[in-house]
Parts: sequence; structure tokens; C-alpha cells
Amino acid sequence: MTDLATRSAGVRTTPRGRRRPNGGGPRAATVAAFVTPFFLPFLLFYLVPVGYALWQSFRVVRRSGGQYGTSYTTFGGFEQYGQVLQNHEFWSSIGRIGLFGIVQVPVMLFVALIIALLLDTPLLRAKGFFRIVAFMPYAVPGVIAAIMWSYLYSPQLSPVVDLLNGIGLHPDFLGPGAVLWSAANVSTWLWTGYNMLIMFSALQSIPQELYEAAKLDGASNWTIAWRVKVPIIAPSIVLTTVFSIIGTLQLYAEPAVLRQISSNISSTFTPNMLAYTVASGNNYQQAAAISVVIAVITFVLSFGFMRLTSKKAGL
Repeated sequence: MTDLATRSAGVRTTPRGRRRPNGGGPRAATVAAFVTPFFLPFLLFYLVPVGYALWQSFRVVRRSGGQYGTSYTTFGGFEQYGQVLQNHEFWSSIGRIGLFGIVQVPVMLFVALIIALLLDTPLLRAKGFFRIVAFMPYAVPGVIAAIMWSYLYSPQLSPVVDLLNGIGLHPDFLGPGAVLWSAANVSTWLWTGYNMLIMFSALQSIPQELYEAAKLDGASNWTIAWRVKVPIIAPSIVLTTVFSIIGTLQLYAEPAVLRQISSNISSTFTPNMLAYTVASGNNYQQAAAISVVIAVITFVLSFGFMRLTSKKAGL
């Protein structure tokens, strides 16, 4: 009789017989109180700008009454996207940034992995000090880092250039064939510590019993590093690779700063610089279309990489 009365009253019971109401009540209000501070900025500063950019990308500027008539904005369908896909400068910037990513991302992640493995080895002393030193460049804002390196690249100011000139090398870090890799060096210096920290955190979560078992089987420290540690932290390596792909397609600060001292970096050097240049010319609609295309390419590359590596990495 008690169970029937309880069910008819619409009250659920726990396995221990305690009564629990159907509604959310105070619990739902508590969850909403914690979620709202995140959701409101996410809505205002992410979803709304993305939606506005999409809306602008489908609009075009027309003129009534000839070339010098009154301008007005109207719906243009995919016209802006067609102009973007036919823009030679856009594809040149995509090719340039693709070459940048193919070289810079593997080098940066390999260096980050080596540093993480060295910090995790029991043979290294003063690990806290070296961890801070390796992570310290990430604490420097990207613009400040680019300014610092621009002084080291400048032939008139750099002590490094003077030193290399003294031994007969005569480098041209800002030349047409080297300026892309000079920007890549700044990005590598800036982001290696960040990726290292993610990998090092994954290494710290590995049980020590695995290392002891491997040593009992006669494995050396080198074998443990590459046959035990690296396969286990493969999901973290995939994660840092995805972050690096996204960051590569968003490259802006480093080449924009180096452009102030080098004529070999144009205003359309990267896709983001092209979008900014187009927007500076009051063509906000085409700039929005460029941004949307960049976002789609970023999503396809990062999602495709995760799909290709998820099974091997255990994601």
C-alpha cells in the first residue's frame, strides 16, 4: 500500500527508501547559478559575433544610379564567398600558412615532447627550475615576443647578426626566403612551453608501477621513454597538435609586428592579415566571408586530424 500511495503521489524513491521530488528545485537553481556566468559571455562574445559574421558574409554593397550613386547593402547569397575563392591573394596566404604549419608544428611539438620527457626523467635535478624556464616564454604576450625577436633580427640593432657577420655568415633573417621561418621561430619559442606543460602533465599521471615493471624486463630509460611513455601520452600529443593547427591558421601577431621592419611581409601575408586588410578598406562583408572560410578550413583540418589519429591514440 505504501508503494502504491507513493507512486500515485508522483514521488520517486531511492533504493534506501528516501523520498526525492520529481522537480529540479534548489538543485536546478544551483546549476543555473554556476552555468550562467559562463553562458552569458559565451553567448554575447562568441555566438553573437559568429552569427553576425555569418549574416554579413551573405550581404553585398550595391549602388543605385551608376558608379557614383547611393550605396546600399542587400542580400547577395554566396557572392562574397565566390569572390574569396577566386582571390589569388587568399590562396597565396593559405599556401604560405600551410607551408608554415607543415614545418613549424612538427618541430615545435617534437621539441616540446623532448623537454617533457627530460623533465620527467629521474636523472634530472632541479626539475621545478627547468620547468619554469621552459614555460616562461608562454607568459610573454605574443606581440611583445615578436617585438623582442624583431630587435634580434634587425641588421642595424641585433647583436646576433653582428656576431654572425663577424664569422662570415651574413644572415638575412628578414629576407624574402627567411622571413617566414623567422616568424615560425617566434611562434616556436612562444608556444613550446605551453605544449610541453600539457605533455608533462600527462606524463605525471602515468603510474610508477609501469616503469618498475619495464625496468624488471630489462628496459633502459630510452626504451621506457619511447616505448612506454610516448604511446601512453599519445592523446595529449594529438590534443596539442589540434591546438597547433588552429593556432597556425590564426597566425597574425608575429608577421604583423615583423612587417614594421621588413618589406618582405605584405598586408596579405596570412589569411587573418588579409581579412584585416579587407576590413580596413570598409569591405566588412568580404572580410566576414574570409573569416568564415578560414573557420571552415580550420574545422576541417583539425577535425580530420582527430578522426585520423583518434583510434591509434585511444581517444
